[in-house]
Amino acid sequence: MSQTANAVLQDRAISHEIDLRRYTSGVAQRMVALLNKTDTRLTAQLTEALLQIDRDSFTVERLDALLASVRAVNAQAYAAILAAMDPEVKAAAKLEVSAQSVAWRAAVPAVVQAHFPIAGVSADQVYAAALSRPFQGRLLRDWASNLEASRLTLIRNTVRAGYVEGKTTSEIIQTIRGTRAMGYRDGILQRGRQEVATVVQTALSHTAQLARQSMTDANKDLVKATGWVATLDTKTSPQCRIRDGLLYTCDTHKPIGHSIPWGEGPGRIHFNCRSVSVPVLKSWKELGIPADEMPAGTRASMDGQVPAEQTYAEWFAKQSAGRQDDILGPERAAMYRSGKVSFDKFYSAKGTFLTLDQLEVRIGG
Repeated sequence: MSQTANAVLQDRAISHEIDLRRYTSGVAQRMVALLNKTDTRLTAQLTEALLQIDRDSFTVERLDALLASVRAVNAQAYAAILAAMDPEVKAAAKLEVSAQSVAWRAAVPAVVQAHFPIAGVSADQVYAAALSRPFQGRLLRDWASNLEASRLTLIRNTVRAGYVEGKTTSEIIQTIRGTRAMGYRDGILQRGRQEVATVVQTALSHTAQLARQSMTDANKDLVKATGWVATLDTKTSPQCRIRDGLLYTCDTHKPIGHSIPWGEGPGRIHFNCRSVSVPVLKSWKELGIPADEMPAGTRASMDGQVPAEQTYAEWFAKQSAGRQDDILGPERAAMYRSGKVSFDKFYSAKGTFLTLDQLEVRIGG
């Protein structure tokens, strides 16, 4: 039996979210690279400033005055990131609008579209909304300002603590920048990289969710509810696990048959949220389409039912070998199909993806 329209929309939503996460991860890496470009200049300015400080007459006021050049370099770094994010948000809006349009047109039978043509949405409007609506309490530009200030405060406090503890200038710089042996990931500047990556990915998920909601709003005559779908695996948050499969009203997002609030919605209820919203289409009867215009197969497709609940592992098991290779990588996927390891074993207890070497150890153990 072919899938129902609602099942098609759900499957496409999960599959697209996997691809979207790869896209957002790539953008995050590019933004972190912009930040990294300033590290050498920032530490050089910091070293020069610290060499001008007399330990015997050290004051916070003197430190703040000498950190002016560091402050300027830091500000330039985050301004560059914010400027670079603008076209990325615009591209994400265009990508998601296109993906939604394709999914809806693939799911809704032609005879239904004859009565209810699929309405498109403007990528420009989604882009504008992404910049003008907050996520996690702030607009994107405000997040940039917040991260800039947070990074400078961390540098300032580390320098101050270093002088109090009697550290040398070289030791203080190493604490801030990290060591070459560790790829400079052991310095406090690493925190700024992680924060940028998190905000960037969340901003793009926020943009994608706005596109999904806009598509639902534009085609509300076809929709009776909005479903919450979590990409269920070992990295799914408690907030998303409890909402997975729950239904909400399309416009106001009031709970349907439960009391769990919508919050900020899928993709933005917490940082790095990977949940998505999926429209639940009305049945052909609810749409008021005459039975004599609906072939039996189309009536079955437009049954209005919510797809049966499934875990991400169950969804993954139904995918083609090529798609499994694409998601896990050929080596891991081959292990999965041979029965050597179950899907959940590809992740650590903390939800991180295991390397092949780590996986071999786990299998061997």
